[in-house]
Amino acid sequence: MVFPTDTIYGIGCDPYNYQAVERIFEIKGRNIKKPLPVLAFSLEDAEKLVSLGGAGSVLAKRFWPGALTIVAPVADKRISSRVTADSDSLAVRVPANKCVLSLLKHCKYIVGTSANLSGQKPLKSAQEVLDSQLEGYDALLDGGQVETGIESTIVDIIGEPKILREGAIKSKELLDIIGPV
Repeated sequence: MVFPTDTIYGIGCDPYNYQAVERIFEIKGRNIKKPLPVLAFSLEDAEKLVSLGGAGSVLAKRFWPGALTIVAPVADKRISSRVTADSDSLAVRVPANKCVLSLLKHCKYIVGTSANLSGQKPLKSAQEVLDSQLEGYDALLDGGQVETGIESTIVDIIGEPKILREGAIKSKELLDIIGPV
C-alpha cells in the first residue's frame, strides 16, 4: 500500500509478514541489506517494538508524532528479519499525518519507507506516485499533497546517539536536546 505521511508518500506493509516485506524490496528495487523503518500509531506502540532508553524516550516525547525516525534495539523479535536486515536494531517513527494515523489506529504498525524507486526523489502527492515508475503496489491512499516533501531525520540511539540522515528536523534541534552527537 502507498500512503501519505507528514514528510513524503510512503509504501508499506505488515512488518510481521515476510512475503509482504519481500514485495516492498522488489517494488522499490531496494538493496536487501538495507533495513526498513516501521511506523507506529503511538509512542506506547513504538515502545513495544523497540527499547528507546533514555535518549530515545526524550527524543520521542519531544518529536513524536513527527518527522524523527529513531533507530533502537529491537524489543519485538516477531518483526520480520527482512525488515531489520538481520540486525538487532529497528528504525521506528510515529508520523504526524491524520491519514496514515487513521490507518495505524487499526493495524498499529506498518513498514513505512519512501514510495519511490530506490535512488529516486521522494514523492509528495498521489499524482506524483501515479506519474512515477513505481509499480506493483496494491493500493494508493490519496491524502493530498504532503507539506514538506522532506524525508524524516534519522537518529541512531544505540550507544552514543548519532544522526544517520538529516531531514525535516535539523541536527541543531536534536543537539539542543541530547547534546553533541
